[in-house]
Amino acid sequence: MKTAFQLKEMAKPLTERLPINEMKIVSEDLHILDLPMLELGQDFLLENAEGNLVGWVSMDDFVLKLFQYTKELSAVYDTLLTNVEDAIAITDINGNVTAWNRKSEEMYRLKKEEIIGQPITNFFEKEALILLSTMQTQLGVNQHYNQPRPNVHVLINSAPIYVNNKIIGGLSIERDITDMVKLNEHLSETTAYLHDLEQNVNGDAEPSFQKIKGRSTKLQEAITLAKKVASTDAPVLITGESGVGKELFAEGIHQASKRNKKPFIAINCGAIPNALFESELFGYEQGAFTGAARGGKKGKFDLAKGGTLFLDEVGEMPLELQVKLLRVLQEKQYYRVGGTESIPFDVRIITATNRDIEQMVLDGRFREDLYYRLNVIAIHVPPLRERIEDVPALVQLFLKEFSFKYSTPAPHIDSEVMYAFMQHRWKGNIRQLRNIIERLVILGSDTDTINAKHLPPNFFESQQTKLTEPLGESTPTIEDTSHSINKEQIVSALDKTYGNRSAAAKILGISRATLYNKMKKYKLN
Repeated sequence: MKTAFQLKEMAKPLTERLPINEMKIVSEDLHILDLPMLELGQDFLLENAEGNLVGWVSMDDFVLKLFQYTKELSAVYDTLLTNVEDAIAITDINGNVTAWNRKSEEMYRLKKEEIIGQPITNFFEKEALILLSTMQTQLGVNQHYNQPRPNVHVLINSAPIYVNNKIIGGLSIERDITDMVKLNEHLSETTAYLHDLEQNVNGDAEPSFQKIKGRSTKLQEAITLAKKVASTDAPVLITGESGVGKELFAEGIHQASKRNKKPFIAINCGAIPNALFESELFGYEQGAFTGAARGGKKGKFDLAKGGTLFLDEVGEMPLELQVKLLRVLQEKQYYRVGGTESIPFDVRIITATNRDIEQMVLDGRFREDLYYRLNVIAIHVPPLRERIEDVPALVQLFLKEFSFKYSTPAPHIDSEVMYAFMQHRWKGNIRQLRNIIERLVILGSDTDTINAKHLPPNFFESQQTKLTEPLGESTPTIEDTSHSINKEQIVSALDKTYGNRSAAAKILGISRATLYNKMKKYKLN
C-alpha cells in the first residue's frame, strides 16, 4: 500500500479540446491528501516544477482513486486496532466514541457494540477521563498511571487529534502493566519474607558479611568500612559495576545494624515505570486516583518501617521524585499519594549505583543536594578483575552451589580453564562468573573434569583472555629460568591460585614438575 498517491500518477495527456483557461492548475507533485479544496465535478490541470503544463486529472478518476485510498487506509486502521496489544479508544470532538478495540473490551469489560457512537461520559466519570482533558487543554499526556479496576494497572498516553490545525477528536492508548506491578510487589514481599525467615533461624544463619566471598585487600577494605558504618544510621551509597554484589553489602550492613529485626526492603529504581515511582515509594490513600484500591495501599516506606530500604540503581530515579525523596530525608516525614496526614519516617536508606553519579550531578541528571544527602558514607565494591585472586575460591563456591542444585557431583576444573578464568577481564563480574560455572556444571555433568571445550564459544576468542600474559600488574615478571624463582614468589603464586599448582606453574612460567621440586626444596606443602 502507498503512503499516499501522487497526482501525477493519475495524469492524462493534454488535448486541444480541454477548456484549459477555465481549469484550475495544481502541482503534479502534490499527494492526493494535499489537494486544496476544489469544486465538485471540476477537472484540473497539472504543472511541473518549471511551471509547464504536463497533464490533467478528471474529477471522476480523482474520486475513484480517493475512494480506493480511503478503503486501504480503513483496512490498515482496522488491522491495527484489532491486533495491537494496547487498549485504544478514540472519540470525536464531542466525546462520542468512534473507536474501541479488542484490548479495550477486555480491560473495561465493555463490548464495542455497546459503546461505539455513545458519549464516553455515559460509561466513565468525566473527571477521570484523561482523553477528554487532553482535548480541553490541547496538551498530550505521557505515562499517566491509572487503575481502571481492582488489580489492573495501566499507563496511559493520550493526545488530541488535529486536522488543519483544528482539534477533531482525541486518542487514548493504555498499556497494561499489571504483571510488572505484581512482580515488583512479589519481589518486595519475598525479600521481606526471606529476611524474617533468616531472623528466625537459630544458630544456622551466616554472620552479616559471610555471604561476601573473597580475601583480596580491596574487598576486605570495603567490608571493614561496611562493618564500621553498620552500627550507625548514616545513609550509605554503594558504588560498583554491575554484578559485583552491591546488594550483598546492603544486606550485610542491615544484618549488622540495630535494625536487623525489622524488614530489609530492596527496590530496583531502573525497573519501575516513572509514573509508578511515587505510589511505589509513598503508597496511596483510597480514592487517590481512578481505580485506587479500596483502603489504599502501603508503599515501600511503610513496608520498611523501622528497617532498611535499599534503593538499587538510584541513578535511574526521575528528577521529580528526587525532590520528594530529598524532602522526606530532610523533614523525616512523608505523605501518601492523595493523603493529607504526615507519617513519621523511620527507615535507614542505603543506595547503590553502577553509574558515574558525580558526572550525572554535573550533567544535571541527578540533584546535587540529594547526592550529598545519600553520600554520607561511600563504599566502593571493586570489580572482579581487580581482585582476581578471589576467582578460585568463588569458582569452588559456585561449583558446590550448582552441583547441589542439579544433584550432580562437583566436577574438577582443568588447570588450563582455571588459568583462563584468572586472566579473564570479567566485564559482568561475579554474576558473569557464576553464570559460566552454572553452564559448566550443566554441560559437564557427564564428565569428571571441566576443560576448555565446555566454555562458551567466544570465551577464548575474546581479547579479554590472554593465556600467555602474566596474571596482572601485581604479579612480578618471572624470567623463564627456575633459578630466579624464590620461595616468596612460589607462595604468592599458590596463594593467588588458592593452591592450584598447575595454574601457579603457568603464572611462574615453569613446568609443574619444576614447581613440585621447588616446593619440596622450600618445604612447602
